[in-house]
Amino acid sequence: MHKIPVGVLGASGYTGRELCALVGRHPGLALAWAAAHERTGDRMHVAGLGPVTFVAADAAPLADAELVFSALPHGASAPWVARAHAAGAKVIDLSADLRPGQPSKAANATVAADAYGLPELERETVRAASVVANPGCYATAVLLGLLPALTRGLVASDATISVSAASGVTGAGDAPKRELLFAEVTEDFRPYSVGNHHRHLPEMRAAVARFVNGADLVFTPHLLPVARGIIATITVPLVAPVADPLALWRQHYAGECFVEVADAPPALRDVVHRNVAHVFVMSVVGVRRPTLLVIVAIDNLLKGAAGQAVQNANLLLGLPEADGLPA
Repeated sequence: MHKIPVGVLGASGYTGRELCALVGRHPGLALAWAAAHERTGDRMHVAGLGPVTFVAADAAPLADAELVFSALPHGASAPWVARAHAAGAKVIDLSADLRPGQPSKAANATVAADAYGLPELERETVRAASVVANPGCYATAVLLGLLPALTRGLVASDATISVSAASGVTGAGDAPKRELLFAEVTEDFRPYSVGNHHRHLPEMRAAVARFVNGADLVFTPHLLPVARGIIATITVPLVAPVADPLALWRQHYAGECFVEVADAPPALRDVVHRNVAHVFVMSVVGVRRPTLLVIVAIDNLLKGAAGQAVQNANLLLGLPEADGLPA
């Protein structure tokens, strides 16, 4: 069958490499080029493709790709999204530059996203878009946990939604940093970006505000001594008790191929190397106000990044949504 040519900007990072691997195994996509400016000329083996040689971003034949994934750093991606879009490609931006609630960090950005690429929230909008802002990994986990309550008006308008989440070290990217060395990370567990300063907060706040005005969001991320995976624990104050929250969550996600509602709290082993969100919900006892506890696990490089980007690409290109994705 004819395969649709796609390109990857920022192909040498963890997310970029994951994208190339997914494209290499995809029945309907072909990797037209992979750009990694600092590693121009280097070769990478991609399962299903063999060796791939990185080209410089400036030399990437943007017009040869029907769709471009931009896995460039935050602040550097938006101008390249504009260039790829001007060359006639549909674009999925995996940086924070074009996400809702957060103005682009690139002063010369000339393009905006048509859709926020959380398919379980904006599937039809994504299908009709030309530029999609792929959600952040933490935002994906948190919003998938909250959507059944938000869409039903169950979250109290004066609520403080509290999120404690932990991610593997690939979420910090592959730039050399002392605090991410093996000896610094192993046998340790620590918070970072404390005090509500994480860059995923604006998009989470924007999504919550679509359904409930006035609710606060307190988000504290932590670094796990593992390569990949996220677990988010969310407490949600409600307007009224929910008799059977697990049944409600199952009803909301019935038919969703990449959300699993479980009977017990998830573990990372339930989701790593899979493009799924594993969700558990229960009522909290011993508190004065009706409150839910929602726990979500995802693979930060798949459902939290590259896998979700390919899911969005399938929607943009009219392909079956689950094509090429490990469930």
